[in-house]
Amino acid sequence: MIVAKNQTFYLETEHTSYVMDILPGGMLRHLYYGSRIGEDSLAYHHLLQERSMSPLMMAGDIPASADTIPQEYPVFGRGDYRSPALMAEGEQGRRIHELTASGFRIVEGAVLPENLPCLDADMDDAATLEISLKDRVTGVEILLYYVVLEKEDVIARHAVIRNATGGPVTLRRAASLAMDFERADFEFLTLSGTWARERHINRRPLAQGVTAAASRRGASGHQLNPFAALVGKHTTESEGEAYGFAFVYSGDFRIEAEVDAYDSTRILVGLNPETFSWRLEPGEEFTTPQVLFTYSDRGLNAMSQSFHSACRRHLGSCARTHGSRPVVVNSWEAVYYDLSEERLKEFIRNCRGLGIDIFVLDDGWFGHRDNDRSSLGDWYVDRKKFPEGLGGIIRCCHENGMKFGIWVEPEMVSKDSELYRSHPDWCIHCSGLEPVESRHQLVLDLSRAEVVDNLFGQLSRLLAENDISYVKWDFNRNLTDNGSAFLAPGRQGEHAHRYMLGAYELMRRLTEAFPLVLFEGCSGGGGRFDFGLLYYMPQIWTSDDSDAIERLKIQYGTSMVYPPAAMTAHVSACPNHQTGRTVPFYVRGAVAQMCHYGYEMDAGRLSETEREQVREQIETHSRIEPLLETGDFYRLENPFEGTLCAWQLVQKDGSQSYVCAVIQRAEPNPRGKYIRLRGLLPEKYYRVQPLGVTLRGDTLMHAGLPVLLPKAEEDNGPRQEEYAAAEFWLACVRRGEEE
Repeated sequence: MIVAKNQTFYLETEHTSYVMDILPGGMLRHLYYGSRIGEDSLAYHHLLQERSMSPLMMAGDIPASADTIPQEYPVFGRGDYRSPALMAEGEQGRRIHELTASGFRIVEGAVLPENLPCLDADMDDAATLEISLKDRVTGVEILLYYVVLEKEDVIARHAVIRNATGGPVTLRRAASLAMDFERADFEFLTLSGTWARERHINRRPLAQGVTAAASRRGASGHQLNPFAALVGKHTTESEGEAYGFAFVYSGDFRIEAEVDAYDSTRILVGLNPETFSWRLEPGEEFTTPQVLFTYSDRGLNAMSQSFHSACRRHLGSCARTHGSRPVVVNSWEAVYYDLSEERLKEFIRNCRGLGIDIFVLDDGWFGHRDNDRSSLGDWYVDRKKFPEGLGGIIRCCHENGMKFGIWVEPEMVSKDSELYRSHPDWCIHCSGLEPVESRHQLVLDLSRAEVVDNLFGQLSRLLAENDISYVKWDFNRNLTDNGSAFLAPGRQGEHAHRYMLGAYELMRRLTEAFPLVLFEGCSGGGGRFDFGLLYYMPQIWTSDDSDAIERLKIQYGTSMVYPPAAMTAHVSACPNHQTGRTVPFYVRGAVAQMCHYGYEMDAGRLSETEREQVREQIETHSRIEPLLETGDFYRLENPFEGTLCAWQLVQKDGSQSYVCAVIQRAEPNPRGKYIRLRGLLPEKYYRVQPLGVTLRGDTLMHAGLPVLLPKAEEDNGPRQEEYAAAEFWLACVRRGEEE
């Protein structure tokens, strides 16, 4: 809900209020964001004053230093020395601005950023506030958009910058969000890591200066995710304050929190200004990507649930892909490049009767690719390996009760490829320099329409000519040699964003042309796990590290902002191909169950006992899937802080729940462990399997469940299992019922 009273704006969700006003003179001032409050006047609610050695300006009728004024879209050059949201360079080369509000409107529904991923599904209940700003110095106009999702406690924000001047303007900085807080007692929570160790939780206190998470890789990256939260020092999963910010974008970004000398904090979210500039001719506009933000006074889990709900209900493909998703088996770790039609047919036949839905043919099927040194860009079948094309493999899948899926890496090209030999200039390169290779591959310049058209032609032909139900879209290296030989010298700073727009355009065209194909994102695992990619592909391969114990932290951290329904996890062979670790088969299955599910192994090497476990795991997953799609997710035990990791899925009406607890490290002579559940109906009774007891919801949430650890027998007696898992099913029953 949006209410406007006397130049004050109240953006209200079920649990939060966001308040700003237009001061006399036109300044747009931020007043409040937090727990929901009444629509009182907050004109009194300021700490505006003159500071020594700081320039003075008028905030309405109050003389104040610019450094003390909380602005909705701060600028540079008029006394506010903190980081600006906008920096535009006119014909004189000056970067000075002074913004004043020139109008507003309230719109039913959502006003969406054009040609960018955003919250766009089921938006009838949304409302949008548009505020118009004008720069007195350059004449540039800015439209700020706030889309309010009341049920989700989420507000989505973006900006449109219009060149209303008579000459060209170059944007040097164009943030999507700025927010000022008159406090600095926060910790900065980010998701950090590297390849095979993505999205580990990192919390550190803010201090005077700038604390930031950013990427300049041309992708959101394995290293730092485009999400950050400002959290209280004592905030836990269930208690305390958390302000969360998630960028709906898959390229270069920057999220920074700046604390000034007076313990005020400014957070900025947007495109990374280090790799961004944009020239606007008179009359042209630039639209920033969307930012989602939420506030919780009920801890981190409530913040996460707001993001999860907004994603599942409103974000593109995630909102449109519900119901049962296929259980897949992927060929990569089983065969790597050692492919032949007969070997794969045997692989497929070995899967018969297990309950697997799709066989996915990974790398090595195209061009003449026998290793990672050739053929990217040549998306046609290697007839030496597959004399019948893909037809024979697809028929074999159908004969054995499965559909067929395939791996592609559309954004890349190998030097040893027909595409590169025909169009060597289509890769990203700098004239006069050999382009830098990574993994023996180069990146195609998707800022060019003819490159996008070629890829769409190749891939649409592949999908149209073959019965393909699933596509795994990979992206295995980041950008170098930044810029384009086909952009003018004054526009080279546009390349990173233009590349991302081209990638999104290719994704849009393919997913719209083949709506029955399930597209899964991948980037060397989780190197592009963000809401931008999830807009086009409803699930992402969470990490190339398929080790179940390592996955505990990866999946736990990922859930801080992204719902389990967006993650893909597979049970892989042991010893694990990334870590060499051996983990019991049932533990591997339990860890993968919280995500969309599959296998990364050769079923022909499974024992009959393991084959039965596969069938049981798939049956269990079919029961979990409705909870994944529509239930609430709770993090119960933090794997970064102890030996136990536990999480829980609860149906929205509280009628069912699934709980998984995993011991990630054995302890000598361990003490007992209990997990206290959440989200249940306190006065209702739940039948708990496999314990065979019926307990009230409040008992389960306060007294908890014991995690009983299995023993393994040795010659000298029982020993503690190194890794163990316990799974619990809860169903709401009437007191006394046994089922």
